[in-house]
Amino acid sequence: MILVVVPSAPDGAAAVSPARVVAGLPLLTRIVRAATAAGYEHVFVRDAGPATRDLLGGTGAVVLTTSTPLPPLSKRRIVVVAANVVPQSRWLRALLEMPIEPERLYVDGACAMAIETERAGEILRAATRAPSAAALVAELARVFARQALPLTADGRFPLASAGDVATAETWLLRSLIKRNEGFMSRHFERRISLAITRRLVATPVTPNIMTLTSVALGLAGAPFFLSPAPAFQVTGALLLLTHSVLDGCDGELARLKFQQSRVGAMLDYWGDNVVHVAVFVCIAIGWALSAGTAWPLGLGAVAAAATLGSAALMFAHTAEDRAVGAESPGAARLTAALANRDFIYVVIVLAAFGKVSWFLAATAVGGPAFLLVALWNRYHGRLR
Repeated sequence: MILVVVPSAPDGAAAVSPARVVAGLPLLTRIVRAATAAGYEHVFVRDAGPATRDLLGGTGAVVLTTSTPLPPLSKRRIVVVAANVVPQSRWLRALLEMPIEPERLYVDGACAMAIETERAGEILRAATRAPSAAALVAELARVFARQALPLTADGRFPLASAGDVATAETWLLRSLIKRNEGFMSRHFERRISLAITRRLVATPVTPNIMTLTSVALGLAGAPFFLSPAPAFQVTGALLLLTHSVLDGCDGELARLKFQQSRVGAMLDYWGDNVVHVAVFVCIAIGWALSAGTAWPLGLGAVAAAATLGSAALMFAHTAEDRAVGAESPGAARLTAALANRDFIYVVIVLAAFGKVSWFLAATAVGGPAFLLVALWNRYHGRLR
């Protein structure tokens, strides 16, 4: 599995420099990191001078010249993209996995190419000679039968000029919205978080810093639920909403700059659930104090335990964004729907009337029910 990056135009004529920063990363670096994330075994970048080596530092990609030692080349899938294309990893992965006929050249409108061939060495040598992607297509089309690439173009964005960079960044940001987002989260919170993320990509702020910031805000909001006063409860609810908005930024930064890690995903996920537990506990304590009785503490304990139990079961689905499709069993779709965070808006409405205790009561009933549904789906293999 080989990716080859070639110039988009003859030397010196490229409209967009490979060093041009797109969403926090130089374009060439972004292409290579996207390919690595997509699972390419080898990534070669046609030599375009000293700047090429600087942009590839630490990526594992190899500068392709006439003297570059090549790996053993038997039958290989080779994908070629032009250096002016902003790709998504899912698109590059699709180029690897799509069924194609061997010894046939598949090409799209941006001169992206895919071929399954026993003559991989010839293609790599042709890539060192061709002055542009279009020239490489023309040379290879003299040897291989040419066919349209059977893949939609929505996973890549060719930059025709420097003026396209802002549009490409918007396109990249929109692709970060998870498939399992709730309605309000998708249409309201993500609009805000993506605007923040767009400004953060050019700063040293890391995903883990954003996680800790959002968790701190969420925990700061929890004590406001100790009071029965609507003003205090609304303040707590708004801090919880701010936590939710900023909680989106860490994952967006990580995916945009290819900084995902298992540790980061766990910190994000469990930090979010610690905030929820803190809110439930504070609501229970405030309710118990205002009512002069201890039984609301039991509801808080049930809600907290159900939250942590459900979180343990749902980690893979939520943190890894495993969407449940329309063909999934009804119980699995219900589980996925209940796992989103649109409940925050219910909390805000109830807080306006000083009635967040109602939400705790509902959670103390719904939380265990959700946990049972999740356990049922896990037992029957419907949720992994």
